[in-house]
Amino acid sequence: MRYKQQVREQLRSEEGYALSVRRMIEPEGVSEEMKNNRGFRRFLLRGLPKVSLEVGWLSLAHNLLKQAAIDQNRKIAV
Repeated sequence: MRYKQQVREQLRSEEGYALSVRRMIEPEGVSEEMKNNRGFRRFLLRGLPKVSLEVGWLSLAHNLLKQAAIDQNRKIAV
């Protein structure tokens, strides 16, 4: 209980709040979405240039799917 109270106090402090806000905007969500929702577990290609290309394709697919969802929601709203 004492440890939980210490953590709560740290999170409520000004520094703790700044850290939690900064963490909210970090790009972890995108990589987690690719892993969990898209089923991406490992790179198929080897070597930095090929892996960079594969990351680019994954990012492109992610952004196109996001845009398609936005367009679909706009179409439903109209």
